[in-house]
Amino acid sequence: MEAAIRNYEDVDSWKTVMFLYSAAIKEVGTKLEILNDEFHHVHQYNPIEHIKTRIKTPESIVKKLKKNGYEITIENMIKNINDIAGVRLICSFTSDIYKLAEMIGNQSDLKVLAIKDYIKNPKESGYKSYHMIVSVPIFLSDSVVDTKVEIQIRTIAMDFWASLEHKIYYKFEGNAPEYISRELKECAEMVSSLDEKMLSLNEAILKCLEEQKK
Repeated sequence: MEAAIRNYEDVDSWKTVMFLYSAAIKEVGTKLEILNDEFHHVHQYNPIEHIKTRIKTPESIVKKLKKNGYEITIENMIKNINDIAGVRLICSFTSDIYKLAEMIGNQSDLKVLAIKDYIKNPKESGYKSYHMIVSVPIFLSDSVVDTKVEIQIRTIAMDFWASLEHKIYYKFEGNAPEYISRELKECAEMVSSLDEKMLSLNEAILKCLEEQKK
């Protein structure tokens, strides 16, 4: 993407970068909707409950660059921040997460740059989610620009916890009392238990249906 903005002034470069990230979200979103439709066509089941998209605000980008010790430049933004364009997939069951990750990884026009599995290795706070950084080609009138998008895949329960955890910590500006952090982690354990039980129940239901067909 650096080459795509090299010949622009700062303001135009910013607009160009934001246009490319917006286009990347559209590309990935459409691709995921097609995969979901195909999965339903083959298996009569939709693994994706919801698709959410967002682009980081300028304030959030600047804050993250400062936090990580980078000079505030468009080049540093492109090179060092991987989640400017974000797509979040919400699933019913944890098994859906790995199915979707595999389907995304098999797309020939997407390049998986990095994976962080916070489901098998949760954060200290209790946060769980599956993160993929992918590069998607954006076909312009005179060039092709590879653009990074972060894809987060999580269950409904994980998303519920993560959304409330973010709101709570935002109020404390990152300095929540210890007992708040402790109780949030306990809630995360409850969410994990709920996900496990719902997955087990779904598998039992599928097994019963299979036996009824015999």
